[in-house]
Amino acid sequence: MNPIAAQIGMVFIPVSDLHKARDWYCDVLGVPADGEILHDHLYVLPMEGAGLILDSKIYSRDAVFQIAAVVLNTSDIRTAHQHMKLKSAEVADIQFDKWFNFKDPDGNLLMICQN
Repeated sequence: MNPIAAQIGMVFIPVSDLHKARDWYCDVLGVPADGEILHDHLYVLPMEGAGLILDSKIYSRDAVFQIAAVVLNTSDIRTAHQHMKLKSAEVADIQFDKWFNFKDPDGNLLMICQN
């Protein structure tokens, strides 16, 4: 039996200001921002399935995601697109009625995809 699970546990996202990033991500995801900050540089977002960890210790301008390494799910791509237009400075157009990219305040590129 393989000791490594074929499962993603967490994805680290480099952020410049942990408190601002926590508040922005929690607002975007509609989850409470009341979790504990760990070791003065980590915040685990409350999520279903694979998790996201915001990490200010690994942040540098060169470390931000230039490709969408994180895909968030939605059941309504158009409503999600409108929601992100209110939350992000950079939101791309919807592609093939299925997905779009956007950037967080630090410039990390993420994707939302209709499941």
